[in-house]
Amino acid sequence: PAQSVSSSYAMMPPLRAAALAMAVAMLMLASSAQALYFHIKESETRCFIEEVPDDTMVVGKYKVEKLDPSSRKYLLADGQTGVHVTVRDASKQVMIDKDFGAVGRFSFTTHEPGEHQICLSTNTTRWFGGHQLRIHLQIDVGESTNDYEAIAKAEKLNDLQLRVRQLNDQIAQIQKEQAYQRVREARFRHTSESTNQRVLWWSVAQTLILVLTGMWQLRHLKGFFEAKKLV
Repeated sequence: PAQSVSSSYAMMPPLRAAALAMAVAMLMLASSAQALYFHIKESETRCFIEEVPDDTMVVGKYKVEKLDPSSRKYLLADGQTGVHVTVRDASKQVMIDKDFGAVGRFSFTTHEPGEHQICLSTNTTRWFGGHQLRIHLQIDVGESTNDYEAIAKAEKLNDLQLRVRQLNDQIAQIQKEQAYQRVREARFRHTSESTNQRVLWWSVAQTLILVLTGMWQLRHLKGFFEAKKLV
């Protein structure tokens, strides 16, 4: 049982054990979900950056609460208060630019890897005397956006089949993340090579300037000494 599993794991080769541990860690990190809340006034905008691979589903779920002056508690906002969501991809192209209600969700699928900007603001524009709002936001990326309970009911999957389906989706998401990391590595390598090349040419230019300056000084001193008949 537990002892035999631990002993068999201990007898595994170090490289294989490390690879297995890394695979388990990546599977645990594959389900990317971030939940937070923040305060905002009716004239403010808050933006978030999400690094996402290409061909990846991103779902944002939110809830807007308004501060009640009498009880000093945050209550669910009325139907007139909502959020305006703007999403830009890595190329700064607008993917979503739309008004939503006080409670809802938005979703988009990435078409290129990189940093995607998600901005939220209120759909009201009171510059003075605006209400204090609190927005709860949860961003799900990749396979964590799937509703596996609905998938299990629709496809009539048992627990084992559903778990296999989740693992397959997680592996697919890991492959996308690895492809994105390779793209980032290529960009970083290109930037480093370009910087190194510029530093090299700048060093060459500095050397040429020093040599030319030394030659000009020698020629000037030679002319000065010849004019004074010192040489």
